[in-house]
Amino acid sequence: MEELMLKIDSVSKLYKLGQIGGTTLRDELQRKMAKLRKKEDPTMRIGTKSHQKGETFLALDGVSFEVKRGERVGIIGHNGAGKSTLLKLISRVTAPTGGVISMNGRVASMLEVGTGFHMELTGRENIYMNGAILGMTKKEIDAKMEDIIDFSECRQFIDTPVKRYSSGMYVKLAFSVAAHLDAEIVIMDEVLAVGDMAFQKKCLNKMNDVSRQDGRTILYVSHNMSTVRQLCDRVVVLSHGKVIFDGDVESGIDRYMDIREETSQTEFDLSGKRMLYLPATVLAKMTYLRLLAKSKAVYAAGERIEFCLRVHAEKTVDNMLLRMELKYGDDSPVGTAIFAVLGAISKGDTVEYTLSFDPSLLASGNYKALFVIYEMNEFGSYNDLDAVCPAFYFTFEDGRNIHWDLNHWGHVCFPDLRAVSRELVEEARFPKEQDAEKGV
Repeated sequence: MEELMLKIDSVSKLYKLGQIGGTTLRDELQRKMAKLRKKEDPTMRIGTKSHQKGETFLALDGVSFEVKRGERVGIIGHNGAGKSTLLKLISRVTAPTGGVISMNGRVASMLEVGTGFHMELTGRENIYMNGAILGMTKKEIDAKMEDIIDFSECRQFIDTPVKRYSSGMYVKLAFSVAAHLDAEIVIMDEVLAVGDMAFQKKCLNKMNDVSRQDGRTILYVSHNMSTVRQLCDRVVVLSHGKVIFDGDVESGIDRYMDIREETSQTEFDLSGKRMLYLPATVLAKMTYLRLLAKSKAVYAAGERIEFCLRVHAEKTVDNMLLRMELKYGDDSPVGTAIFAVLGAISKGDTVEYTLSFDPSLLASGNYKALFVIYEMNEFGSYNDLDAVCPAFYFTFEDGRNIHWDLNHWGHVCFPDLRAVSRELVEEARFPKEQDAEKGV
């Protein structure tokens, strides 16, 4: 039977909103005098009608799940879902309002940049302090010191007070300490978002190694689904303080990026989706899109996605084109398609174009399309006229019953490779060796 490292049983956390506790004597006297003179309370916050005493917010509501030794669990959800609150409860930063959290082992936490560091201490001194907090002896920390410093890439600054570190250096040192010290449970909350790409890859590889070889348990919170795929073998999805999914990574990400409601739509109002990077002056804009011959946006292999796109011109455009950028449900890029030239459109006209594309090369999954209309001149330069994202959603179902690994294989499924010919030869030799024998 696998060893249970963490058990969360019906955990809830209630926060009080507004001012907490009493105020100063000066505030009380000012409030009393204002009341006697029938004037407004001078201690009241601007724009509020009361001190908000008694208002509460339920950040976590009956959360329950278990984590076994060596598991790498991703905790995902929208902003405000309760992810960081849950990690703070597990790390004993704050106590739950209700429920029980049971753990079997020491916890190393990285809840934000520089957590647990003392600003006036050097990097080396903070390593000793973090190790001591985890219950390690000086001798044990000494044995790991060089490995920690090498991994952190901060050797040049290790004897400098950490208050002078950049945010990236904080993350590198904090991660290195958490990865190398003897903690059975490692908790990370979006800290890798600060590091550079090379260090992120290094960290993910290290976490995979310590999980498999040392049996470390990892809890990882991130909005980057790519790193969740690389690191985790299970995800827990939170929504409004409750667990709505607990299972395999791809199914969890699909639930988090849930677009089932959107894929039931076949008509999309694009008029209010203009992207912010565009110029304030509008020459032409996309206003409406309709998928043809479909009751919902679900397609199988062999089906073309056909749609009508409506464009309104505020001013005359001589040469308009359309570009489609395809994204997966988690916003990772898939590819780009340049459609046929839409041509000229006169000021005040609204034109509806019928277009189509073949999704057969895609892997099964949920997708979204970003549309850009742009104008190109005779010199080949162009200006974006309008851009909307997402223009529409759709689901592609391959139908071949293949479990597609998006993390390793990508989003595009190329046609099957086939042998062109077959020829029997006497001896397998490289062409260069044959040429050498002939004196070539």
